[in-house]
Amino acid sequence: MPLNYIEFKFKISPLQPASEILIAELGYAGFESFVEDEDGVTAYIPSEEYDPEMLVGIHILQSEEFEITYTSLEIEQINWNSEWEKNFDPLIVDDVCSIRAPFHEQPDTEFDIIIEPKMSFGTGHHATTHMMVQFILKNDWKDKSVLDMGCGTGVLAILTEMKGAKEIDAIDIDNWCYQNAIENAERNNCELISVYEGGAELLEGRKYDHIIANINRNILLEDINAYAASLNPGGKLFLSGFYTEDIKAIEEECNRNRLKLEEQLERENWAAVSFTLT
Repeated sequence: MPLNYIEFKFKISPLQPASEILIAELGYAGFESFVEDEDGVTAYIPSEEYDPEMLVGIHILQSEEFEITYTSLEIEQINWNSEWEKNFDPLIVDDVCSIRAPFHEQPDTEFDIIIEPKMSFGTGHHATTHMMVQFILKNDWKDKSVLDMGCGTGVLAILTEMKGAKEIDAIDIDNWCYQNAIENAERNNCELISVYEGGAELLEGRKYDHIIANINRNILLEDINAYAASLNPGGKLFLSGFYTEDIKAIEEECNRNRLKLEEQLERENWAAVSFTLT
């Protein structure tokens, strides 16, 4: 018997970081899959698993910082491959790196990453992931030890292995991201990526040459000291997941941890910055 789903369409203003927080809370509550667009988030949950009380526990829906409205509709079983095909176009970054789904044709690029996004973050289409890909393309990863913090789909970790990194840890606090990153690493024949489920507490005692963290402003500000403590001397820290107006706060916290700003990128009012441990 086909499994029906309830589709929730959430309209969000302002979009970030509310959509990211909403997806995290809904995923924890039991929602299975998400599609993001310019208006907000569409979320799906099997009809038999839905309880109206679930939304009572979604705290961001009661937040006064964001305006979030939603409609719901019961729909028949979804062909998820078809859904992703409609919502995930292949991406080419700087004519060098392609990020695509398995159903897309292989383009003629130096680096070709195949991602099955499911409900994880990081297809390269979001401005922050796009800029982090640019940072990876322009920096040296040969024989480097790397941490991809908040790895999502694992796309950034995968690219660092393609660029020559020798040892890569990918960490995400979300179980679905953890599983999806493992699947995508295998899909791209990566052999040097170790995926872990958890947060900054996993960094104790670990050291890296480069650290990538594409998360959000508040988590970054809270964990920058842990990143700095996990960097080897002269190591680089690449950060994104925040707006251009947040650069000052990020830089100040980095400076307190002996991290010097080297470069910043901006795209659609989002920022990405790189620091070096002095």
